[in-house]
Amino acid sequence: MSEVQITFNGKKVTAQSGQTILEAAQAAGVDIPVLCYHPDLSAWGACRMCMVEVKGMRGLQSSCTCPVADGMEIETESENAVEVRKFVLELLFSERNHYCMFCQMSGNCELQDAAYRYGLDHFMYPRPYDKLSVDASRKYFIMDHNRCILCTRCVRACDEIAANHTLNVRERGSESMIMADLNVPFGESTCVECGTCLQVCPTGALIDARSAYGGREKDVTHTQTTCMQCSVGCTLDVVTRYNRLLRVDGVFGSDPNGGLLCVDGRFAPLYDERKRVNQPLVRRDGKLAAAGWDEALDLVSSKLKEGSVEGFTTGATSNEALQAFSNLFEKAGSKAGMLEAEAPVLGFGSVGTISDIAEADFIVVAGADPLEYQRVIGYLIHRAADRGATVAVIAESENKLSPRADMTVSYADADKVAKAAADAEKIVLVYSVAIKGKVMAAFRPLADKLSYIALSPARNSQGAENVGLTQMKPNGATTQLFLMGEQAEDAGLLDKLNGAFTVVQASYMSPLAEKADVVLPAPLWYERTGHITNLEGKVLPLVAVLPMPEGVRDDAEVLEKLAEIL
Repeated sequence: MSEVQITFNGKKVTAQSGQTILEAAQAAGVDIPVLCYHPDLSAWGACRMCMVEVKGMRGLQSSCTCPVADGMEIETESENAVEVRKFVLELLFSERNHYCMFCQMSGNCELQDAAYRYGLDHFMYPRPYDKLSVDASRKYFIMDHNRCILCTRCVRACDEIAANHTLNVRERGSESMIMADLNVPFGESTCVECGTCLQVCPTGALIDARSAYGGREKDVTHTQTTCMQCSVGCTLDVVTRYNRLLRVDGVFGSDPNGGLLCVDGRFAPLYDERKRVNQPLVRRDGKLAAAGWDEALDLVSSKLKEGSVEGFTTGATSNEALQAFSNLFEKAGSKAGMLEAEAPVLGFGSVGTISDIAEADFIVVAGADPLEYQRVIGYLIHRAADRGATVAVIAESENKLSPRADMTVSYADADKVAKAAADAEKIVLVYSVAIKGKVMAAFRPLADKLSYIALSPARNSQGAENVGLTQMKPNGATTQLFLMGEQAEDAGLLDKLNGAFTVVQASYMSPLAEKADVVLPAPLWYERTGHITNLEGKVLPLVAVLPMPEGVRDDAEVLEKLAEIL
């Protein structure tokens, strides 16, 4: 882009051709108020709050849609611009119920901020609004149409970021309302509860059920960490107050997810109702009873010294814990491995990145269902399809991606997909453990223009692989140690214990923990410090958001202590 010279309020600045007036103003530190505009959404120009005066142009211009031109002279706070903004605000406050004192967003509301900025201290016009519906049919957040200003940020976020296309506007004029699908309750719609609409809403129309009235922006603490619910490794902004977890937001512009989250990353962990393990437990007289750390570790170490030992871990822990786990069993002279399966090595093509999905013109999903297990990957595939990429699903039967795919075929017909992809410029193959050899054989000839993304079920499978841990099944050892983290065991694992002395290191009680001889508490995702390695092979930080309970110790610390005792 070439540079252009423009003037804001008499001050000359350099802007880039192709920028809008608003983008140039923000880059130059000039504040122009907005309501419908969001930097990660397409410009809409509907709210008219960002109107500015441009010398030589007729009338006021919406700065979020008007491109800059060399020599442009712009007044952002002219008398006309300010008058129009105040008029817009007066109309918005008269249209629906925007009584700030009762709203959970008071103090964090962009509409309220604009009203304070321009001195609105009373309602200018009569407020003959009808009482509108409040939709609480979703578990995690609520839609209050009385507080909606029809900025359509939520609609555009659903279309452009989540690519789910659930939301739209029905009716016209004063009858306009946000709707889901063909005007069904949100809880019955195709909404995937990713929460993107909730995060971009500028008013109190979309209400987070957990954090409402939990604290204004000035009262809360923000901590960035990495999501541990799958192998994508999304960046999280975790909001807390008084040692209480309020909500989780995405971080727009961050790697690898660009601010997009799924229900498992944003909401589900905050509603986990399983019983927490807060102190070591040792089985006495057939029952688990509270014990001190020294007693529990001495008992475990004595069993590890007996020789017939196996260690099993899930991916629901940090790189540091996985390394300590591997070191412990190496020192004990025993075998250790993963409970989860790994996606096989493809053997051709180049290792792909998540950003490759957006650049591909042909995407193949084989033996994987990303909308079930790595949802953000599924949303990004939807976004690529909206952009025009061809999407093909290869599976035994249709999965959740199939309705939006251009073709869904069985493994036996994998060669048909390869033939269709032959003319593509960039192919991305997304696969998991269920991929078949016939798929690999069909795409091997296209290796020079193919990149692949392996979706292993384990949350930190790459971290486990890096320390030499691969899938292993229980093999009858007299002592078995399970590093579970927050993950629940798969069905059938209990039947494989065969009376072994069982040690479980976990965050929550479970059927496996209930049968264990020793239970060692483990931290939750928001209490962890360390790193994970995501499916791209990038090492990402885990930052403790809240302190661990007094009786809980970090996985790695406990495993290192056991190795020291040995």
